[in-house]
Amino acid sequence: MPVNGNLNLDQVNSVSSETAKVELERCCGSSVWVEKMMARRPFHSQDELFGAADDIWFKLSPEDWLEAFSHHPRIGDVSLLRAKFASTANWCENEQKGVQQATEDMLHQLASLNDDYFDKFGYIFIVCASGKSAGEMLEILKSRMSNDKQEELKVAAGEQAKITKLRLEKLLS
Repeated sequence: MPVNGNLNLDQVNSVSSETAKVELERCCGSSVWVEKMMARRPFHSQDELFGAADDIWFKLSPEDWLEAFSHHPRIGDVSLLRAKFASTANWCENEQKGVQQATEDMLHQLASLNDDYFDKFGYIFIVCASGKSAGEMLEILKSRMSNDKQEELKVAAGEQAKITKLRLEKLLS
C-alpha cells in the first residue's frame, strides 16, 4: 500500500505500523500523538477515530503541541511548503488557498505580523486556514496578538485540533 495515499478506515486499521505512523504524522506532527493514536488502533468508526484524535490531543503537554506546530509552514510561505513539508504540501496548499489571492501589501503585512507573533510567542501562528481569505487570517492574527502566552497556546492548540481533523478527513477521503 503506497504511503501518502488516501485510506479507508479498514486500511487505517490494517496497514503496517510503519505506514500508519507515516499517514498519521501527515495529520499531526506530534510524535506522542501519533504513538497514542497507534495504540488505539483499531478504530471501529470514523467518529471513534476523530474522538480519539481530540481526546489524545487535549491531554498532551505544551511541548507536544509545540512539536506539532513546528510541522507547519508559516501562512503564505509557499517555498517552505514545497521544500520542508513535501508530504503535506498539497494539503497545506489547499488549506492556505485564501492566501493565493492576497495583494502584495497583505502578504507583507502577514509576513511582518507572523514575525512579530513568533517573537512574542516562540512558535508560528497556527490557524485553521481552510475557507479563510488572507484578509480574514490577517484579522485573526492581529486579534490574537493581544493574547497572553498561556491563552494563546490554548487557542493555537484548538486550531491545531481543527487542522488535524480536516487532515484525518482528507486521509479517509
